[in-house]
Amino acid sequence: MYSIKIIFSSIAFAFAFPFLLMSQNPIVPNQGLNDPHVHIFKDTAYVYASHDKSIDNKRFIMEDWWVWSSPDLVNWTYQNTLKPEQTYIGKPFEGCWATDVASRNGKYYWYFSEKNRQAGVVVGNTPTGPWKDLLGKPLLSEELTPTDEYDMVLFEEDGEHYIIFGVWDYYIAKLNDDMISLAESPKKIEILNPRGPYNQDGLNPERPTDDKPFVHKYKDKYYLSWGCFYAMSDYLYGPYKYKGTVITQESFAEGYDAPTWPNGFLQGRHGSFFEWHNQWYYAYCDISQTGNRWFRDTFISYVHYRENGEMNPIRIDGIGVGNYTADLPIEAEDYFKSEGFDKNELENNDFSVLSNSSKAYLNFPNIKKTAEANKISFSLRVQSKSVYDIEVRSNALDGELLVKSRVKLLPNNNQFSRVTLHSLSFKEQANIYVLFSKENGSAIEIDTFKIHN
Repeated sequence: MYSIKIIFSSIAFAFAFPFLLMSQNPIVPNQGLNDPHVHIFKDTAYVYASHDKSIDNKRFIMEDWWVWSSPDLVNWTYQNTLKPEQTYIGKPFEGCWATDVASRNGKYYWYFSEKNRQAGVVVGNTPTGPWKDLLGKPLLSEELTPTDEYDMVLFEEDGEHYIIFGVWDYYIAKLNDDMISLAESPKKIEILNPRGPYNQDGLNPERPTDDKPFVHKYKDKYYLSWGCFYAMSDYLYGPYKYKGTVITQESFAEGYDAPTWPNGFLQGRHGSFFEWHNQWYYAYCDISQTGNRWFRDTFISYVHYRENGEMNPIRIDGIGVGNYTADLPIEAEDYFKSEGFDKNELENNDFSVLSNSSKAYLNFPNIKKTAEANKISFSLRVQSKSVYDIEVRSNALDGELLVKSRVKLLPNNNQFSRVTLHSLSFKEQANIYVLFSKENGSAIEIDTFKIHN
């Protein structure tokens, strides 16, 4: 029988038998999974990533690309490898750089970087392949634009797909319906007052940003990011106005702020933003646990948007996302699933959730250390006299009813009040759905809750 130690140390075992890792941050520890792009297909999370070969690397040695999957962002299973021999590269290669995936008409298109030179694409019938290189040549050849054609991101809107790529300057082009050819010549994206890891003070205009661009949309704004730096625009093609970083010195939990890259903790955070179940996340590179800039891990953190559309600084720790413990209060805005709630900005970079419907729910899986608990306490606030039915169910919206209580709430000088439900029976690890049904009154706001005895 293989021990856990052997399983974790043997990547050959992973290739022979796809295996399950139970982790938080890093999501797949000690394997060199990096440059992550996370996509949700059929209610499963897939991370498409490059792969640092060894903890002993003294330079970037990346010989293939990886796919892993997860039902909950906590438990990750290795799925498949794309090797350069399966692409137009045609032979072993140490420059398998960043990658991204898009889906159209039931097929999946995996775009990959040939180091910092050019980019290709393979196609598969499932999110995990098998993959074929239909072009047999680069999609983005190295003479296409003044920048380098690599580190792409795919963006979809209204059924159309766009590819964005480059370093220092970024270019965008719409794809044809076949997803393996360009519908237009790439256009340069204008960024106003850009900053980056090599240009933090604005004094290095030759390196204004970085490589590894990413684009996502939240509400009516477009976000162009490069690592943890980002800019915003009203239009996909720009211009974009630089706003700041999602990582600050205050982001780090103890033990996660060092070591870091030569240009500091803002460098090397290549990654992606993604949404799932009305929650936003940032997946990014980190070297604090490996100590080697050439052997990177992937972390995932929650993303919370301020009222002005800017992103609040993320939290970098080993807890990660979708993972909770009864030892500590749980922030309501850090849910895994939600319907009928909006996030609400509070003071001091804090958030709550505020109901926007007469029926709403929050889901928190993977709550550990709950076996001895028999109570759940909420920090709640209303703006007028209100009556709510609160239900706590196990594993599903219609799962086992753990407790149901009608609660009468009064305004408390705009302060949060503690409401405790008794006589719950939890197992050692809980997956709870909390349902709020309004009988009358105002919206209900939840700051935190705690499971205890």
